Amino acid sequence: MAEARDLFKEFKVQSVSEFFRRNAAMLGYTGKVRSLTTIIHEAVTNSLDACEEAGILPYIRVEIEELGKEHYKVIVEDNGPGIPEDYIPHVFGKMLAGTKAHRNIQSRGQQGIGISGAVMFAQITSGKATRVITSTGGDIVEAWVKIDVQKNEGKIVKKIKHPNPKGWRGTRIELEVKEVKYVRSKQGVYWYLKLTAIANPHAHIELIEPDGKLIVFPRSSDEIPEPPVEMKPHPKGVMTDDVYTMAHRSKRSSVRRFLVSEFSRISDKKIDELIEYIAALRLIKSEERKEIREQLYERLAKGEVDAVLKSFGRKWKKVVEQVAKIMEKPPEKLTWHEAEEIVEAFKLMKFLAPPTHGLRPIGEENIEKGLKAILRPEFVTAITRPPKVYAGGIPFQVEVGLAYGGHITSSEVLRYANRVPLLFDAGSCVITSAVRSIDWKRYRIDSFDTAPLVVLVNVISVHVPYTSTGKQSIADIDEIYNEIRLALMDTARKLAFYLGGKFRRLYQVKRRKTLEKYLPEIARALHILTGEPEEKIKEYFLNLIESKIEVEEVSEVEAEATEA
Repeated sequence: MAEARDLFKEFKVQSVSEFFRRNAAMLGYTGKVRSLTTIIHEAVTNSLDACEEAGILPYIRVEIEELGKEHYKVIVEDNGPGIPEDYIPHVFGKMLAGTKAHRNIQSRGQQGIGISGAVMFAQITSGKATRVITSTGGDIVEAWVKIDVQKNEGKIVKKIKHPNPKGWRGTRIELEVKEVKYVRSKQGVYWYLKLTAIANPHAHIELIEPDGKLIVFPRSSDEIPEPPVEMKPHPKGVMTDDVYTMAHRSKRSSVRRFLVSEFSRISDKKIDELIEYIAALRLIKSEERKEIREQLYERLAKGEVDAVLKSFGRKWKKVVEQVAKIMEKPPEKLTWHEAEEIVEAFKLMKFLAPPTHGLRPIGEENIEKGLKAILRPEFVTAITRPPKVYAGGIPFQVEVGLAYGGHITSSEVLRYANRVPLLFDAGSCVITSAVRSIDWKRYRIDSFDTAPLVVLVNVISVHVPYTSTGKQSIADIDEIYNEIRLALMDTARKLAFYLGGKFRRLYQVKRRKTLEKYLPEIARALHILTGEPEEKIKEYFLNLIESKIEVEEVSEVEAEATEA
């Protein structure tokens, strides 16, 4: 039998970078077309976020140069605020590092993996360092970055500084990648940038394809979205580890001040209520009889905390005093068990819904602008639903846009999360299941699959519940699913109203032509019978036809408006 020491000879600590190097597919680098699109996605989302946070209208240029078979140079340049020199190795060479992952804030990137994952992929397929050219307005810094996989650190292998007489500001990255392929498909770079332009009408995006063709997606709005606001966590959306970790990092003087200042919807009055709930839970757990414990817990869940406390006679006051002392001690001394009690009490207490002022939707007007500018439909409508919460306390919001007819020739579902197009894993996405659940025939669409209809759905949140680190599919969560359905039905009713008017107008034109076809014969016959001039008879009947059709049109419009 082998010795334990022998079994552990191969034991090795693996860095985050090394793990993702071996499991690149988890980051979306699977398949030749998808891998290239993922690189562009990571670079473009960083550029858009940086520009918006700096209050700059984004100008993004993407260039793909073919160097050989399945071998490309990828260049992405923006006019953003630039990257300070000291941060270059961290931004491009360190996994799980960034300005977004640690904040409770809506952003396109959430995990701190994105662009460093692209640098890693370029490094393992071509062996080349990534070239970064950036300036914050001072000198232009040109650096070649590689990732030290063992240490999960970025290494600058070469650096040059250049004077910047024109005051250029922005960032340009150049990655050399192999085992990828440029194809103009619905999972390729062109389609990704087209969809990005629809959801970001304030951005000017250019693409130079491998054959040298320049494609421009011009800006259709000069309105820069307001930067999202960091939001405090809500008591209903935290776990024990969250409270324990936050407490030990807090600089507040007491647990009470920590909870009031670092969570939303908690006031001093709520802390007093929290003390009572924790005391009640302690007393219930001390009760030996199971049936009594269950009855008391059921009453506590209904909010009858005073009654539960008083059912224990005089000793409840002593327990309340003990719990109150916890709230006055320094937060770094909070124990795991005490954090567990706080979270358990949170689950039973009632709180106002979390604030949603930090969410930044595209907006109905901008969705319509984006769809009109890129797709050129005959009809477009959009709706932004009021913010809601999922998982007890995580705010989210749903937007839907519909575009019909015009230059659209087939049906398409455009999925977005925080304005970012989701091109892959559609089958496992809640957006797909919600769109498929709609009975489109009720809205004058005989077959969704063949209709000239584009459906845009954007889900925004401080924490989009992706199904994997590839961030291409949103988990099937009931609250999100229901909101998407409601938004779809709202916009579909407007489409049905429009189509009803269109079909009605076509029917009336056809009917008018049929009636007018026989009018000369009727006028001639009545002229013989009555002696009235033919022209006068024709004019009478034309006016009669028009008035009857107008009355019918008004009645149908009113009926459809009531139904919508």
